[in-house]
Amino acid sequence: MTISMQNFGLTWTDPDGTPRAAAVSYDKASADRRKAELEGAGCTAVEVVPTQPGELPTV
Repeated sequence: MTISMQNFGLTWTDPDGTPRAAAVSYDKASADRRKAELEGAGCTAVEVVPTQPGELPTV
């Protein structure tokens, strides 16, 4: 049985309107936790996006 690791990145807009993208990859649970933190800090348009190994999301 093989285990497949899925990577996720985040994109969001800071409260001041600056678009951002995560510089790291997360597993699903960590990405969801980070999304909640960003939303709690007033960021908008927070999205968890699937990425390939070695790939980061772009804004």
